[in-house]
Amino acid sequence: MSSDPAPTPHATAEQVEAAWHDPKLANVLYHDWEAGTYDEKWSISYDERCIDYAAGRFRAAAPWDGRPYLRALELGSGTGFFLLNLMQAGVAERGVVTDLSPGMVAAATRNAEHLGLEVEGAVVDGEHIPFPDDSFDLVVGHAVLHHIPDVEAALREVLRVLEPGGRFVFAGEPTTVGDAYARTLGQWTWKATTTLTRLGPLRGWRRPQHELDESSRAAALESVVDIHTFDPAELERTARRAGAQGVAAHTEEFAAAMLGWPVRTFEAAVPPGKLGWNWAMFAYHGWQRLSWLDEHLLTHVVPRSWFYNALITGTKPR
Repeated sequence: MSSDPAPTPHATAEQVEAAWHDPKLANVLYHDWEAGTYDEKWSISYDERCIDYAAGRFRAAAPWDGRPYLRALELGSGTGFFLLNLMQAGVAERGVVTDLSPGMVAAATRNAEHLGLEVEGAVVDGEHIPFPDDSFDLVVGHAVLHHIPDVEAALREVLRVLEPGGRFVFAGEPTTVGDAYARTLGQWTWKATTTLTRLGPLRGWRRPQHELDESSRAAALESVVDIHTFDPAELERTARRAGAQGVAAHTEEFAAAMLGWPVRTFEAAVPPGKLGWNWAMFAYHGWQRLSWLDEHLLTHVVPRSWFYNALITGTKPR
């Protein structure tokens, strides 16, 4: 939208100081800062690999008969990973990508344009969605609810803009137990990598110090922007209080998260392009194999609250 604010990729010291006391400002600054490198940092693509991943998360959360939803809204779209790949998978025909970060909205609409997808973009606060009642038949989000201060208020807004019978699907939300071990693994990996790459033979694997310092400052803001972790049962109760029906939460990634978090942290700590295609395939296929183990074995013996990712779906009453 033409009235959307401009991105702030390089926040001032005063803005950063204010962000420590304002989670929404922290989200804007943190995600504007990350917008230009976010796809690379999280190995996001818009090819078969991520199309299959996004569609798989959707099918894991909700029933789908194969017919596309006509108009979909994504909250907290980031660079567009979830909705754009769902559109390529045939889940939705047209979409609107929204985020609190102007930088992320700009990145998502650029990605949509490159892919030839019919997508609009808008800077939107998830607690106050600026669209009329009954505007969409699908609302989606990936790793967004944990950034929103009042999750129940956001879900009420989601249900308001959904047409009767419309569905929401949110994926990639951290569970309380999963977040604890993921953060620990990430911290250990970051410390080990940044320490070892000080050594002479490994200095070629070290990012410039100013980049490491900037990453550390941004990571510190995660304590502000990552507001919630979730117990799956409580997340279901929150959705029902908001007015949803047919609510169901599902969790995934236990063994896969044990690999995924160290891998992603290591990738963020070394220079871009250093690891190459073989590393990417190792990471991807390793994640695939451990995800298979999670789905076919561990999900039957490990409590669902121990898995890292929570997915939640529900519909607007008719």
